[in-house]
Amino acid sequence: MGIEVSERLIMFLLFIPFFLISIAVHEFAHAATAYKLGDDTAKSHGRLTLNPIKHLDLVGSIIMPILAFSSGFALIGWAKPVPVNPHKLRNGLMGDAAVSAAGPLSNLGLAFVFAILLKVFQILAVLGEMITEMFLFGVFINIFLCFFNLIPIPPLDGSHLIYDFFPNNFTARFLNLGLYGTILLLLFIYSPLWDYFISLISFVISLIYFLFGLR
Repeated sequence: MGIEVSERLIMFLLFIPFFLISIAVHEFAHAATAYKLGDDTAKSHGRLTLNPIKHLDLVGSIIMPILAFSSGFALIGWAKPVPVNPHKLRNGLMGDAAVSAAGPLSNLGLAFVFAILLKVFQILAVLGEMITEMFLFGVFINIFLCFFNLIPIPPLDGSHLIYDFFPNNFTARFLNLGLYGTILLLLFIYSPLWDYFISLISFVISLIYFLFGLR
């Protein structure tokens, strides 16, 4: 039992850098897209950066990963949302939709980068089993972040996209649930629906493994 816990702890610590890189890229994509569309709010708050420390969220970046490790789940979590002022964005709601979509799309792109790097390293036969697992985790966590953030529950990107494409009183009020949104999200994570979500993630990852000839 002690050896199993120690091995899991080592894996957890090794995977942390991939997790931090992934959430930093996600939030930087939001900030950079907003800045390009005329909103400098994220930049003024120091969020136009790839420094993961600037993007850490108490619940999503610290508590959830620790709970996931303790319960034997994969390392999961999220970062602190980047502040965006929709009124400063060009193209109105479509500008906000672009900012919201930038994060998940950046993770999808990063998943492919990790998959390509892993395939190249495997061809060159320069990776050990542990490093291979780390790159596979890089693929997993980015596909996870991509689809997780598309869930239409505040404060995730999916809730913004729902409002951007279907602006009305209901979606506006739902978008501003605040703490209740986080509670709803946690309930979703620990509900039977979570199993279906993980099945979707597994299916997408299997497709990527097939495309790149990974194990």
